[in-house]
Amino acid sequence: MKRFLTPLLLGLALLAPLPAAAQNAEADNMRILREKMMGDKKLIVAANMALTDAESKAFWPIYDAYQAELQKINEQLGTIIADYARMHNAGKLTDARARALMDRYLGAEEAEVRLKRTFAKRLDKVLPGVKVTRYLQIENKIRAIVKYELAGEVPLAK
Repeated sequence: MKRFLTPLLLGLALLAPLPAAAQNAEADNMRILREKMMGDKKLIVAANMALTDAESKAFWPIYDAYQAELQKINEQLGTIIADYARMHNAGKLTDARARALMDRYLGAEEAEVRLKRTFAKRLDKVLPGVKVTRYLQIENKIRAIVKYELAGEVPLAK
């Protein structure tokens, strides 16, 4: 179980903040790791966007707002994964619970697509279409890497 949960918790550093009740050294370490990863993500985006000064002034507030909304979805995904891990490890993953978890997961995925559409429209007002597309590609690549790492640590349902 520890082999499954330790890498999972590291992967969740981007996805979900720890609850306030978990205020200990491990929680502080996770918070620091999450903040570093988010800072690194912003550097990756900045290095790959080639924004003019005017574009930067318009882009970064929208980026920050998008990341704040995305974090809410990440928290939902983190909770879903933690619930799955708890049920899986306890041998209590029934058909009904599996369906309920999948419904929650698909709802979070749909919310992410809606969020992308909303923010793509906002970005389209301040950036050329190619740069909007480029940003969405960068964001998708980063999220794909995180999701790939998580998927490798989450056992298949049985």
